[in-house]
Amino acid sequence: MRKNSGQLLVLTALVAALYGCAQPGVTTGGSQNLVTGSAGGSTSVDANKSLEHCSTPLGTLAVSDGRYSGSSTVTTVDPLIRLAVQQSNCFVLTSIGNVATDAQLDRILDKQRNSGEFRSGSHQEKGQQVATDYFLDPQVIVQNETTGGGGGGVAGALAGAALGPIAGAVAGGLSTAFETRTSDVALTLTDVRSRVQIAIAQGSSTVNNTSMGGALGYGGWGSMLGGAIGAGLGTFSRTPEGVAISAAFFDAYNQLVRSLRNYKAQSVPGGSGTGGLLKVN
Repeated sequence: MRKNSGQLLVLTALVAALYGCAQPGVTTGGSQNLVTGSAGGSTSVDANKSLEHCSTPLGTLAVSDGRYSGSSTVTTVDPLIRLAVQQSNCFVLTSIGNVATDAQLDRILDKQRNSGEFRSGSHQEKGQQVATDYFLDPQVIVQNETTGGGGGGVAGALAGAALGPIAGAVAGGLSTAFETRTSDVALTLTDVRSRVQIAIAQGSSTVNNTSMGGALGYGGWGSMLGGAIGAGLGTFSRTPEGVAISAAFFDAYNQLVRSLRNYKAQSVPGGSGTGGLLKVN
């Protein structure tokens, strides 16, 4: 019994030491996302050096806000995509596509034009909005799927047999924490006026889930340590998901820009939308 207790104390100390590396605090910067920094007009600050860049914008762009529901901790990819697009200088962005932003701007514009309270010379007349040329639609195909690692169940069972259920939970969770997870996404670019698909690109990323939050969450040890510690560590396990998806979209956008640099419009004899060549008797 003393031997098992000693081994359990070693496991507990290991958990405490690893948790000590992530004590609560406030820091700025240091994001693990590939899309970082800022953009203003055609200039950018601290953009990822591997982000593709255009010397001249290809047109104006509307981006779908890409909102997700369900158990995913990723609610929207719109901000990071917009940041990458503006930093790349490949398109001029409009608010169209982001439902919440567009609705707010409509309300503000309506009030300024129709309230009669704004001073003369405020330029509230119609005809000032910039039309969008293209629509960019982000889609998640595979999200945070486990592709390697694991073994937590086996490790937990072996540790449980040797040391007891609590130690088994810790060992199982530690093994699960080193799973490899993958995300696959797509970006579709459509011409607004003709509704013809201009380009599509697939992106992917792989992230090693080495967070202690994942270990304790999966193993169940976090709840045994108490609400504050368990909840705090549990939040770390959700971070790799966002990192993986943003990295996949970063990859997809770079692929999209590369294809657009060599863009050549498809040509249908007789013109697109006039019946096509696959005639039906």
